[in-house]
Amino acid sequence: MKNWLWKGIVAAAIALPALSGIARAEGCTNATLNGAYAFSVVDFTTPLVVVGIGHFDGKGGFSQVDYRRDSLRTMNARDFAGGETGSYAVNPDCTGSQLIHLSVRRPPGVPIGASHGEIENRFVISDGGRSIHGVVAQSTPPGQTQPQPTQTRVDFWKVASEQDN
Repeated sequence: MKNWLWKGIVAAAIALPALSGIARAEGCTNATLNGAYAFSVVDFTTPLVVVGIGHFDGKGGFSQVDYRRDSLRTMNARDFAGGETGSYAVNPDCTGSQLIHLSVRRPPGVPIGASHGEIENRFVISDGGRSIHGVVAQSTPPGQTQPQPTQTRVDFWKVASEQDN
């Protein structure tokens, strides 16, 4: 009897952590992010601030419109601009990555036809997909081929009505 009980305890000790890991592994997918999210970006390097609306399609596709402004006023932003698209990938542990292809807006001195630039974000999802907290992992500005150092954070909040709660 003791041998049977001991084997059961050992089997449970092995199985329970594995099963709980499986349950956690199914926590998030690309579908966790679906719909419109308001966002803000603070780049402490430039300094630069951005606000906008991003649209996650639930399948790994992303688009956004945004308004950018820097403290030196070199961007001459007058209104929201769109045309930025990209992709994202969500891991089962609710972490993820995002690649954004920047729009045609060019800083002064960048010739037409120059690279539009890219931003790579790393993020974590919270509140069941209602908010996303991230940092810029790598940023390649328009007209450049090498990533530039940055200290930038980005936060997204699901745009929803009271009926969606």
